[in-house]
Amino acid sequence: MKNQLLFNIFVFSIITLFCVLGTWQLVRLQWKNTLIEQISEGLKSSPINYSEKIKVNYQRVAIEGKYNFGKQIYLYSLNDKGQPGYDVITPLEGLNSENILVNRGWIKSNLKNNDIINKTIHNKIQGLILKNIKPNIFKPENDVVANIWFSINLEQVKEVTGKNFGNYILYLEDKKINIPKPKKITIDLPNNHLKYAFTWYSISISIFGYFLYFRKKNEILQH
Repeated sequence: MKNQLLFNIFVFSIITLFCVLGTWQLVRLQWKNTLIEQISEGLKSSPINYSEKIKVNYQRVAIEGKYNFGKQIYLYSLNDKGQPGYDVITPLEGLNSENILVNRGWIKSNLKNNDIINKTIHNKIQGLILKNIKPNIFKPENDVVANIWFSINLEQVKEVTGKNFGNYILYLEDKKINIPKPKKITIDLPNNHLKYAFTWYSISISIFGYFLYFRKKNEILQH
């Protein structure tokens, strides 16, 4: 009797766990759909003059100013083919004295500190602003001395540049530039959460069905 009770507790614990996983995927589905909607609206937006007061993710902005190539940051990143390299994050001071970090795009590792990546003559740029996301616990620590970063820590950025930056980064849009290659922001994001939710719920139902079947079969054998 005790063994049967423990088995029942185990089975229903597993079923509960899979139902929770399925529900979590539905929550993630809602989040992903909202994100895709934000990106879609941003990609359709007309550029407005940048201001630190703008707090809208994926808003297209324009700003005129000067890059500080001597203080730029190399953020470890993979390109769309999975090749390791760096995103080049360059501080820019606007004509209105507002500072913003600009993600100018991706480079191969061997181009780090190479002057070829700074051959830009543009002082007026356009792009989408994205809120800087706090790193998860699995991100390595930044090696500020070697200028190899894994996340944008604004306190460390201030130590390196001597300036304060807002919590939004401008992702450069310029089809004429290939080095660094501007990151392409699209609505084509993996969105399999509904399928995953269906899978977890299906497993839960299957386990419950087998549980009822074997319990019924056991009752018949006992009689």
